[in-house]
Amino acid sequence: MNGQRIFAQTHVALYRMSRGRLGGRFRKSPVLLLTTIGRKSRKKRTTPVLYLEDGENLVLVASNAGKDRDPFWWMNLKDDPSAAVQVRGRTVEVRAAQATPEEKSRHWPSLVKMYPAYDDYQKKTEREIPVVILRPLRSKC
Repeated sequence: MNGQRIFAQTHVALYRMSRGRLGGRFRKSPVLLLTTIGRKSRKKRTTPVLYLEDGENLVLVASNAGKDRDPFWWMNLKDDPSAAVQVRGRTVEVRAAQATPEEKSRHWPSLVKMYPAYDDYQKKTEREIPVVILRPLRSKC
């Protein structure tokens, strides 16, 4: 098991145990836990991801630190857009969609203000880094 995976698993465990008091921020940016279904394994996969709130929606950046491939969580969501997020002590079912160009241009300045490295990541890679919108699911009453 590599160091990055061990760090992520420890982060997830601390976040869950403390309801986000531990691991709920990375530097000054808020962190949520995103649980997707693995597109190959069909197993639940949970990863910490930085986010921005936009009303009831959550906005994520599929930067993968500027690597030339999408992060696994985004590949999983493209295969099955249903997911769950834990924000602090609250867990919500969501549906993911790639932001439209208009949504991305509206959110990008706030995302970069929250985490300036996103601009560097976009310069580092030839792929267009996706912005992902998570919309909460409503139960029908």
